Amino acid sequence: MTTTIALAGKGGVGKTTIAGMLIKYLSQEKDGAILAIDADPSSNLNMVLGLDLEWTVGDIREGMLAEVQKSLLQKGAAMGAMPGGTSKQEYLDYEVRASIEEGDAFDLIAMGRPEGAGCYCAVNHSLREVVDSISKSYRYAVIDNEAGMEHLSRRTTRDVAHLLMVSDPTQRGIVATERIASMVPGLDINVENVHLILNRVMGELPQPLLDRVDAMGVNFLGTVPSNADLMEFEFSGRPLVELGDESPVYQAVAEMMRGIL
Repeated sequence: MTTTIALAGKGGVGKTTIAGMLIKYLSQEKDGAILAIDADPSSNLNMVLGLDLEWTVGDIREGMLAEVQKSLLQKGAAMGAMPGGTSKQEYLDYEVRASIEEGDAFDLIAMGRPEGAGCYCAVNHSLREVVDSISKSYRYAVIDNEAGMEHLSRRTTRDVAHLLMVSDPTQRGIVATERIASMVPGLDINVENVHLILNRVMGELPQPLLDRVDAMGVNFLGTVPSNADLMEFEFSGRPLVELGDESPVYQAVAEMMRGIL
């Protein structure tokens, strides 16, 4: 059975960093294959994980729609047929599986750019089914989501065991996180557990901020410290999963994950 963990939060709070540390923890401490799903259009989780990224699910979607349009313009072509008589579902299944970037300890699928101006509902439904079918082969699926929550149910039809909401240690960050949390009940998927992580914390949290966190009514997992070594990795472009196990950032995330997994 696949355990799905999703991350959410406003842009710039370090969701992808937390996702990288989570994947590092799973690969070192847990048994079973891991699938990382980069659901942020900026698609930079591969850099954190040290994997190449040749093309994304968004590229596949656009490519398929271009082929369909081409076939409609050709005389004698079946309406919306794919080259060689391949069905659309078969095409998507093959292309998405071929797009998986395989690592030694984890694999990666990047969702890529959002939809364009056309009608994408049927295609996106098929893509969700393909990605979910692939994820069933993994013990863990980690979804690095974009800023809002409204897109999560477009990326998966699977239940989410743990939603990790990431914020910076500011009142504005907490307010944004509260708004994100308010969207959870309206999702088309079941979210079993909602947690809050405060990232890039320097020193002790001030009491007013702790009071605001407590008033949110979600499980406060803990804090991740601001760290100079992490910034050095960011500046140099080194994959963050290469951070040593002694890193305070990794240790903080690992300790939180031991508490919920």
